Amino acid sequence: MLEQMVDFFQSWFVYPGLEWNLMLLGIGLAFAFGAIWFAAYWTPILKKPWAWAVLAGSAILTLVAVSFVQLPLQIWVGRALNHFWSTEVLIDWLLLAGIPTILLTGLVQEGSKLVPVVVYWWRKGRRIDPKTGLIIGAVAGLGFGVFEAVWAHNSVFAAGWTWSTVQIGGVVALAPFWERLFAVGFHIAASALAGYGLAKGWGWQFYLIAAFAHACLNYSVILLQLGHVTVIQLEILVAVWAALVAAAALWLRWRKSAEPTLAEVSPA
Repeated sequence: MLEQMVDFFQSWFVYPGLEWNLMLLGIGLAFAFGAIWFAAYWTPILKKPWAWAVLAGSAILTLVAVSFVQLPLQIWVGRALNHFWSTEVLIDWLLLAGIPTILLTGLVQEGSKLVPVVVYWWRKGRRIDPKTGLIIGAVAGLGFGVFEAVWAHNSVFAAGWTWSTVQIGGVVALAPFWERLFAVGFHIAASALAGYGLAKGWGWQFYLIAAFAHACLNYSVILLQLGHVTVIQLEILVAVWAALVAAAALWLRWRKSAEPTLAEVSPA
């Protein structure tokens, strides 16, 4: 199992056979997607060096958590289910049997993304403006969202994706990039909501809301595996869900927006 975890961790940095131009394209697309979504929050917070520490910390901590916490937990859950039921039964009941592993993705990833936000909140004496918490959460979500998009894009290119794939497969061939565009927006929004809740004194409640929203997004993959939705329908579901979560975060960001946030006026 340890080898599997290490291999997954390394896969985020090593893409055998991938040409440099495609790698740069994957990185560029990831940063462009992040910039598009983060611009909606309209904040100068990234001018502050500590904000980049939050961004980088979220990216690295979440990758470590996914590789060495989420992955083994999902393996153990799968083994536990197989101990009581056969593979055939689990497949027949996948809509229910898949829930525990899907919930783990939300709990682990949203929790690890929130760690740098909690550190900032703690250093400020556990008293920060809710909109400041929301914006710092958005920065944390941006960090992992872009990092994951780089990995996803380069993995697609390393698997052999080229423009001829679009000519052959049509618009479906663009699905990985469409999905990643909205996944980045979701990561930003979910962490923003968790950061807002932390600052309001509802940390664990908003963390669970973000984790559940994340799990709902990932549950669509099970629907695809069982043939309940097509690839196009899946991408529409992902886009709609991500847009709804982003709308909630942006509503909190901009209501009474005439009041400045600490992130916008604080020198530290």
